[in-house]
Amino acid sequence: MDDEPQQPTLTTLRLVLRPFTLADAPQVQLLAGAFEVADTTLHIPHPYPDGLAESWIARHADEFRSRTAVTYAITTRETGELCGAISLSISQQHQRAEMGYWLGVDYWNRGYTTEAAGALLAYGFTSLNMHRVQAGHYGRNPASGRVMQKIGMCYEGTRREFLRKGERFEDIVLYGLLRSEWPSL
Repeated sequence: MDDEPQQPTLTTLRLVLRPFTLADAPQVQLLAGAFEVADTTLHIPHPYPDGLAESWIARHADEFRSRTAVTYAITTRETGELCGAISLSISQQHQRAEMGYWLGVDYWNRGYTTEAAGALLAYGFTSLNMHRVQAGHYGRNPASGRVMQKIGMCYEGTRREFLRKGERFEDIVLYGLLRSEWPSL
């Protein structure tokens, strides 16, 4: 099994994007379980149940090996502190990936998500050979849309009341970028 590809670590000016380990589970539960984080994501419940972080982390290696997803822990380069998560859900047939991310509330408004998203976008186009990377956000979460804009994604439309979160129907604002549009910086 040593010849199987290992998920690489990605490094930016201030961050290290690394595979999650089971030791990260308590911090994942704490950060992702905050109401403010869960409220603006589709798949994170609130309250965050015990054991969910462990089962989520346990899937990552198989998803990477099968090339269906790649998920990274966003950590600070200086201290190694876990701040959040970022991922690409991959469709090999269409050479397309959908980016998703969340960041702990204490780490908001520092540019970390934009920095991590830029690194993952580059990895998706160069190492994973994606033709297209796309992302979407709830209409009531414009900060997430600003991340998409800052990494060069183009607004592609809004699906009105497209998803249901709890008792609320949510608009989904869509962004995308083609490899041919991506400037490798």
